[in-house]
Amino acid sequence: EVQLVESGGGLVKPGGSLRLSCSASGITFDDYAITWFRQPPGMQREGITCIKSSEGVTYYRDSVKGRFTISSDTAKNTIYLQMNDLKPEDSAVYYCAAASHYVRLCPKNDEYEYWGQGTQVTVSS
Repeated sequence: EVQLVESGGGLVKPGGSLRLSCSASGITFDDYAITWFRQPPGMQREGITCIKSSEGVTYYRDSVKGRFTISSDTAKNTIYLQMNDLKPEDSAVYYCAAASHYVRLCPKNDEYEYWGQGTQVTVSS
């Protein structure tokens, strides 16, 4: 059984930092494109950054570029999302998802085979 498990969410003040983790069992992340999504309350889920570790390729949505960094640890089969200079509008449930077959990075929503359950990030003073 494949499982993606996110962790590291929490409550942080504006300007603060968090590091999210996405750990996998049953698949090897090197074989997949991994995307971090987020879904603010009452809004649609949006992809914010993706990585294809084996190719060393990453992409970022403009709203997080320069503040968020996606990275991978092959030995731990874990993808990280380092989030700095957090803003209240970054508050959301954050999900990771994996796609092995896609046309181009970042994969489209219907190309993902596996999703995590999400971790809540709240940015508030």
